[in-house]
Amino acid sequence: MPIPPSELIINDDGSIFHLHLKPEQLAHKIILVGDPGRVSTVAAHFDSVECEVQSREFHTITGTYCGKRISVVSTGIGCDNIDIVLTELDALVNIDFNTREPKTELTSLEIVRLGTCGGLQENTPVGTFIASAKSIGFDGLLNFYAYRDRVCDLDMEQHFLHHMRWKQPLCLPYVIDANPQLLDRIAADDMVRGITIACNGFYGPQGRLLRLPLADPEQNSKVEDYEYNGLRITNYEMESSAVAGMSAMLGHKAMTCCMVVAGRRTGEANANYKNTIDTLIQKVLDRI
Repeated sequence: MPIPPSELIINDDGSIFHLHLKPEQLAHKIILVGDPGRVSTVAAHFDSVECEVQSREFHTITGTYCGKRISVVSTGIGCDNIDIVLTELDALVNIDFNTREPKTELTSLEIVRLGTCGGLQENTPVGTFIASAKSIGFDGLLNFYAYRDRVCDLDMEQHFLHHMRWKQPLCLPYVIDANPQLLDRIAADDMVRGITIACNGFYGPQGRLLRLPLADPEQNSKVEDYEYNGLRITNYEMESSAVAGMSAMLGHKAMTCCMVVAGRRTGEANANYKNTIDTLIQKVLDRI
């Protein structure tokens, strides 16, 4: 049965509603960045540029790098935006825009989120590259989808809830793995692997205290002490859980790697990280 126009909105020019991309403009290897300005920074490494599209915070450049066709797409900040971006990227390759029906043969995309984060351990100081082997979603996004239990680590969810003494009014966290093959290829042997918490905010949800008191003043100390099957929680960021979770439910391969720009234990930060993130960009382009 065709998907109604109210559910799948296609613009008059044949592009998907938010991203404004047409199916032929999307590569099957995709780098996601939060900052629209970082799209041009990544694409500056391309050997050639095929197309560039910008709509709201969603900026896309598709081109080639060392013979690989790659799209760089900005998502803006937060897991709510990832719901939009991942759903529309999937629609571009797996729904026929003429019939409005899912295709019989589905395409699996390779998706790498490249971003910044706050380090939580002594081995994750400012400048560290971290690959998210597992992500804990504080955002609750996957809980709206029927298939969340098929892709989530349910045992770790309960283990984490017990350790944190989770307060009932908060949305329940979910735990999702990165695609193991993509993780091994991108992280290789020079990125710290660990558990990432994807928060639904930058301040209170990440335990930052400015003027508003925190509901759980001990959150960060409990997070720093947590361990599961030999993995520690290495960093806070705001998108990795939704990227891995939406991709897993839709049949895509995804992982997140970030550069630490704030050392939460030491109180240090690098506000000029844009000058130093190019090394991580180069690694991802070479390995995707």
